[in-house]
Amino acid sequence: MTLLRMKELRELSDDDLRRKIADVENDLLRERGVAAMGGAPPSPGRMRALRTNVARALTVLNERSHLVREARRP
Repeated sequence: MTLLRMKELRELSDDDLRRKIADVENDLLRERGVAAMGGAPPSPGRMRALRTNVARALTVLNERSHLVREARRP
């Protein structure tokens, strides 16, 4: 899995972003399970990339929620 670009994430709808987050978190959970069982993950950098992808997607959602709140202020 490659890093998701912020430009790509900003083009997605909120529902698509939430689905993407769920998918990536599921992959991360699997990777953590392999590591917890004592096995070596096939790609050690993959866990870091997955965490980064989740953080980027959550950042986009957070930015959007702040924009909505700012628009509602009198």
